[in-house]
Amino acid sequence: MQLVFDFPIKPEYSFDNFVTCSGNQTALVFAQRVVTGNTGENLLYLHGDDGAGKTHLLTAMGRELDAPVIPVEQLSAGGCADVFAGLRQLPALLLDDLQLLADDNDLRVALWQLFNDFYSSGRKIAAAATLPPKELETLDPHLKSRFLWGLVAKLDISDDESRRMILQKLADDRQIILPEDVCSYLLVHLPRAIPSLSAAIDRIKHHSFATQRKISLKLAREVLAG
Repeated sequence: MQLVFDFPIKPEYSFDNFVTCSGNQTALVFAQRVVTGNTGENLLYLHGDDGAGKTHLLTAMGRELDAPVIPVEQLSAGGCADVFAGLRQLPALLLDDLQLLADDNDLRVALWQLFNDFYSSGRKIAAAATLPPKELETLDPHLKSRFLWGLVAKLDISDDESRRMILQKLADDRQIILPEDVCSYLLVHLPRAIPSLSAAIDRIKHHSFATQRKISLKLAREVLAG
């Protein structure tokens, strides 16, 4: 299948390595429900802050459905017909960062028509943005309401309980012990996005192995200061 743009599927993102917590569990369940197709659900909308895991879930869906994730900021009115003709060949429509859609009427109309093509043919559709559908100013009004017909889930990892669960899950996956005082320290000093938490745990693990020292508050401070 040849498209105007090349949208690779990132193999490192899967359902298996998605870190779950109370703030994103519903989104994971909905994504898996759409992929399996056993419930007849073909439409999913995810929203939440940057780094909450939306792209991870979309890419995990893409791996199962053999479809790439389309960053909408790469779509433009120029060459619109050729691009959207290529997108219509996809087995599923996965749109990321809808809040970045350009404020262009031709692009809005083309995206609305693309959505209808997939929806009417029964193919699966999933989209993600930092905002709920009704708050997307550049989106076609009809498309805003259509997204509300399907499953809608917010990903929220902003509370300390969720971040603590994520840190412990990341540590367990790496077969390391993360003491409570280290976890509390990281909660204060790390950004809330999962990639940042994951990268910090990897750095701590590598430093621990390289220096042959147990993970401790002192070691964690050295890593974050480095």
